[in-house]
Amino acid sequence: MNEKLSWMLNDALDVPEARHAILLTADGILQAHSQGISRDEADKQAAALAGLQSLSRSTAEFCADSPTTWRQTLVEFVDGFVFIIAAGPGAYLAVSSTDKADLEVVTYRMQKLVARLGRELTSPPRWDTGSAV
Repeated sequence: MNEKLSWMLNDALDVPEARHAILLTADGILQAHSQGISRDEADKQAAALAGLQSLSRSTAEFCADSPTTWRQTLVEFVDGFVFIIAAGPGAYLAVSSTDKADLEVVTYRMQKLVARLGRELTSPPRWDTGSAV
């Protein structure tokens, strides 16, 4: 796991009522998590959120007559929200908050974080190193 990214994810929590932030790949692999959430819990959430994001993308036609592009998934619970946005090719940023959070502020902070981190948030393709292993 990238400790630099974990430290940077704490920026997403500088919003009142934000709880946790995780960075995950499209296939549910945890890349980084903010403080306050255990590695085990972050791993579990990364797997679940990858599935949720995939379902969100597959329902795009329900929203429009022509092909449309997924931007964000927002899930509301009695006590809070979960936000998922693209953070680069094959990478997603997820943030949870209480039900008292300002949704626009959380989303704005997430977008700013993704823009600031840029390519550091993507998972580059693996190339053959030429080793026999």
